[in-house]
Amino acid sequence: MLIGYARVSTSGQDLASQRDGLAALGVDDQHVHVDHGLSGTTRARPGLREALAACRAGDVLVVTKLDRLARSLRDATDIADELTTKGVSLNLGGAVYDPTDPVGRLLFNVLGMVAEFEADLIRARTREGMAIAKAAGKLRGRKPKLTPSQEKHLVQLHRTGEHTTSEIAELFGVARSTVYRAIQRGEQVEERVNPPAPAPVGDLVNEHDEVVRTGLSTTDTSAVAG
Repeated sequence: MLIGYARVSTSGQDLASQRDGLAALGVDDQHVHVDHGLSGTTRARPGLREALAACRAGDVLVVTKLDRLARSLRDATDIADELTTKGVSLNLGGAVYDPTDPVGRLLFNVLGMVAEFEADLIRARTREGMAIAKAAGKLRGRKPKLTPSQEKHLVQLHRTGEHTTSEIAELFGVARSTVYRAIQRGEQVEERVNPPAPAPVGDLVNEHDEVVRTGLSTTDTSAVAG
């Protein structure tokens, strides 16, 4: 029996081309297992698990390309070992590889290395593109949930004491954690703009005199008692 497997990395991608390719290789659509929105570097894939579980001795697991099955040499080797144990062959886009055959296993491992190399290239290009975009000022991170004017209004509402945190969060359509952070930032700004005034010098002198008098009174009392 031919067991098909197809995968796309993002929910926006379409499986139609892979389904058509599997159909052209003789796989019945009801025997096709799919993973939608899952990376090939992730081994925990429900569709792949179902496809491997459906394979029996003498069956053939069919995929259009190896990178749909695995994106690392380790995963490719693990899958090959499982297929070998079950006595299942692998069809990659029409080329059948028998994991029990030394030459077939060698070719399969080479393809696994190529798939891993391609995945590494994609990650490197992504990092490079993000670095260039960040340097050009085009990558600015997550957009704030509140504009500066909204955050200022939120802090003012909180200071009136007329609304609870939950009510303010519902009013602005944000989570309570966002409200707490906005209030904290508002308090920090307030402390910078209006720092606490130092105690008057006269008060400090009076406090010092009081401490001295208290100390003297204690000393006199002790002397009398002695």
